[in-house]
Amino acid sequence: MIRAAITSVGKFVPQRAITNQDMEKIIDTTDEWIVQRTGIRTRHFLDPGLGNSYMASRAAMECLNRVGTAPSEVDTIIVGTISSDKPFPSTACITQSIIGADNAWGFDLAAGCSGFLFALTTGAQFIESGHSKKVLVIGSDVNSMYLNSEERNTYVIFGDGAGAVLLEPSEDPELGIIDFMSQIDGEGGPYLQVKAGGSKRPATLETVKNKEHFVYQDGKTVFKHAVKNMADVAVTMMERNNIGSEDLDLFVPHQANIRIIEACAKRMKIDPDKVMITIDKYANTTCGSIPLCLCDAVEQGRVGKGAKVIIASFGAGFAWGSVYMRWTMNSNRSK
Repeated sequence: MIRAAITSVGKFVPQRAITNQDMEKIIDTTDEWIVQRTGIRTRHFLDPGLGNSYMASRAAMECLNRVGTAPSEVDTIIVGTISSDKPFPSTACITQSIIGADNAWGFDLAAGCSGFLFALTTGAQFIESGHSKKVLVIGSDVNSMYLNSEERNTYVIFGDGAGAVLLEPSEDPELGIIDFMSQIDGEGGPYLQVKAGGSKRPATLETVKNKEHFVYQDGKTVFKHAVKNMADVAVTMMERNNIGSEDLDLFVPHQANIRIIEACAKRMKIDPDKVMITIDKYANTTCGSIPLCLCDAVEQGRVGKGAKVIIASFGAGFAWGSVYMRWTMNSNRSK
């Protein structure tokens, strides 16, 4: 059996950092309120006019350069995103052109905050089937484009950022992506969405006036479903792969809210030091969340070859899932 493995990671975070103290000058909030409710201290916003492909391509090149892979060697590019440069062409197409991956084909995948996880498992299937040898999976979002500076409950929790991983066939059949679960429930759609801007409600003067192009979230409902479903899939992944809490080396959750992360870790009965947390410095970067975590975990020496890693996410749709893998990269940042 061919098993897909992450052989490199990369990231890009915009230079413009917005602290909670900066937020206090824009909207009725406080640093204490934001930290207690979300765990966020800083988020980064992309400068206007640059676009999602700007971040995606830079994360992609850092990922390839880390292991000396030329863009021309990439077979497939999959971008998890909800904020493409434009309705079409896809971010994957634009990124392919920017980095010069002339031999690659690809596409975008939209699943809210679970977009990267769904893209990762999709890319793994191309490796396992033998269709592709090198799949570039990117999670990248410019969430600032959807934020209403008059809506405290959403304005403070999102940031912009991108992460990328390279998937290749594992040289060791015991390492790589071993198991995954993906689920959706469209009944959750109304609770987390952008109401206008699509084919059902195209942009009009009325939709702009009514501020329907900003993110809308029913926070309490989303929180309840996120805690239950993200924890459920992570625990199920442990159970069906016979992983005890003492056996797991690292849990990488989607970075939506520190309270959701802590609740999941508690259900999994794992120590806090086994949980990857970046929400304090990046906020919720939606599709960028998990690959940013993976890149930081490598750079901080949190994972080494053979480490047992579980990823879990939850996002709009509702869409959620989990992945179990045995890590293949050495802790020295290379293969």
